[in-house]
Amino acid sequence: MSVYKVRNMIVLAGASASGKTEAAKLLASKYGITKVITTTTRPMRVNEVNGKDYFFVDKETFLKMIKEDRFVEYTEYNGYLYGSTKDQIASDKCVVIDPAGLRAYIGLHDPNIITFFLDSSEETRYKRMIERGDKIENIKSRIEHDKKAFIKETLPVVDYHINTEMFNVEEVADLINKVYKEAIYKRKINKKK
Repeated sequence: MSVYKVRNMIVLAGASASGKTEAAKLLASKYGITKVITTTTRPMRVNEVNGKDYFFVDKETFLKMIKEDRFVEYTEYNGYLYGSTKDQIASDKCVVIDPAGLRAYIGLHDPNIITFFLDSSEETRYKRMIERGDKIENIKSRIEHDKKAFIKETLPVVDYHINTEMFNVEEVADLINKVYKEAIYKRKINKKK
């Protein structure tokens, strides 16, 4: 069996502060859909825990992991490396990624991967980043990066698009779970036909 065979997994993509990380946390606490813990070279933020929020490693370790072919996908963002390792991929997991990562997961061609794009306005995302304590220079850098990375015409096609400005984070998580469960059910029914 291939290491890429994934069963019933959620992929969340969206720009900075679109709500994907908080939604993933609620999917874990309310529905038992655990977050794929990605590996990063960025420093820990206040209240983050190594091995829970991310696996925090130095750049040398990350580059060694690339050479060992341990990632499904990886990217550089805002001067730091991020990636999801093959050993984190499993049933009823949720991964939070950027457009390149989204393409990598779509490229696995597994019909049981359910993809979501979470969207909100630049103004809302800016406000959310201020509220979570991000530095102004980092916010501006993320906004500029996201303008280029999240051009809608160049994004891969996802299964579901959610405007997170229309819901609070708990409602977003509830909606994702509902859509996910319905998609799994529909795909099971279609396989039986």
